[in-house]
Amino acid sequence: MKSRRVTQLASSLRPSTSLCGRPVRPVCNNALQEHIRRQASAPRCIHGQPARRSGAPSNPAIKFPCLDALETRSATLEKQAASARSDQSGPEPSYTVGATQIHHCAEPLLLDHGGLLHEFDIAYETWGDMNAARSNVILLHTGLSASSHAHSTPENPQPGWWEKFIGPGLALDTNKYFIICTNVIGGCYGSTGPSSIDPSDGKRYATRFPILTIQDMVRAQFRLLDHLGVSKLHASVGSSMGGMQSLAAGVEFSSRVGRVVSISACARSHPYSIAMRYVQRRAILNDPNWNRGFYYGRVPPHVGMKLAREIATITYRSGPEWEQRFGRRRADASKPPALCPDFLVETYLDHAGEKFCLTYDPNSLLYVSKAMDLFDLGRENQIATAARRAEYHTPGTTPAARTGSPACTLTLPDKPYQEQPESAMLTTLDAESLPHQGVPKPPADLVAGLAALRDHPVLVMGVASDILFPAWQQREVAEALRQAGNKMVEHHELSEVQSLFGHDTFLLDVENVGGAVRDFLG
Repeated sequence: MKSRRVTQLASSLRPSTSLCGRPVRPVCNNALQEHIRRQASAPRCIHGQPARRSGAPSNPAIKFPCLDALETRSATLEKQAASARSDQSGPEPSYTVGATQIHHCAEPLLLDHGGLLHEFDIAYETWGDMNAARSNVILLHTGLSASSHAHSTPENPQPGWWEKFIGPGLALDTNKYFIICTNVIGGCYGSTGPSSIDPSDGKRYATRFPILTIQDMVRAQFRLLDHLGVSKLHASVGSSMGGMQSLAAGVEFSSRVGRVVSISACARSHPYSIAMRYVQRRAILNDPNWNRGFYYGRVPPHVGMKLAREIATITYRSGPEWEQRFGRRRADASKPPALCPDFLVETYLDHAGEKFCLTYDPNSLLYVSKAMDLFDLGRENQIATAARRAEYHTPGTTPAARTGSPACTLTLPDKPYQEQPESAMLTTLDAESLPHQGVPKPPADLVAGLAALRDHPVLVMGVASDILFPAWQQREVAEALRQAGNKMVEHHELSEVQSLFGHDTFLLDVENVGGAVRDFLG
């Protein structure tokens, strides 16, 4: 018996293994009792993992102040909507930046894809003096979301989006020229757009507004020029979407345009920029407050609008600039990492979205960005558009007949997109048409489409750090013009040494961009 008890005691003191696989050291006397107590209170584990206890969580939940801010704004806008419903004013902003001049055109405007504006407004501002012959007029075209306020005026002293480029001795010299800048139709800064009232029924257009093209915008601008008695422009000038409009003005009204300036633009939209604008539109369409465009008088889709602007901002500025400006620095390295804006570049994007989300109409962004996607100055597209417009002009044509459908809607393809083997894709591509570092060979269709500008002095500018409208696209425009017979093409490309600001260089570089424009205009 004594031998058995000794054996049992020795066994109890022999190193053993816990249920969790951890070795247990030999213990005795009071230490043994303490060890047993601790083992009993320790959490059990299953399959080598500690079992979780009920009660307090292992870690606190992460806080999301960025989402709190969005929810607070939604609640505030909802309260404004509720209090405003009695007077039908709604909570949406006025989408304006100050006083403008308004030209009301009572003659209908037929649009390229069959839509019709029975009447429309064009908001515009002017600088300088028009000479007696009305021959010193420059039409300045805007980017996607800009207003007509390119420079301060006595009625609106706030700095404009091209403030340092307009004035005595500057790129657009007001001692020599009379400058006109309009808000495009489809916009929301005074010109007729989706947020405007449809005179047919007294209600907002919303998504009953017709699909636009860049050429439609230009035709509306020339209605204004007709009103002002301007038969021919000294120059058509624009950057980004404005550069598209400038080229379109020269092609569409070649006899009424003297010189053409196109900065950081293209003559046909390309897949990358189309894709980026598509994602921006999806951010808006997926916001539950968008309500298929009928959000006026309600909470606008400010969350989707903010995200859309953040996506856009990524394309507007360059990687090299951001490396210098932000690097990998966090807003506050002393705090734990967050899922809300944390790195400096994230806070920059957040700020850009905040500034924009309630200052531009989301529906206008949808329509104007789609017009950019549709842009193509190729000859085939011009012929197809002319034929379509001729059909729409047929007397007695109804809106349904013009659009081909009573719903006037776009549909998804019958079959979804199917991936193609890479080898098959490569065999279908024309290697000479692919973008590269040299001078691209423009397609014959584009050369033919730009033939209307063969006798016009044209300035084409690009920026090497631009990722939205890469410099090869401006090289394509210049080369297409030359192949069309134009011997008066000037092409300038700013290197990354000259500008790290990417697409937004046209807003910032007074010396290089402004200097080239001033010299070209004479």
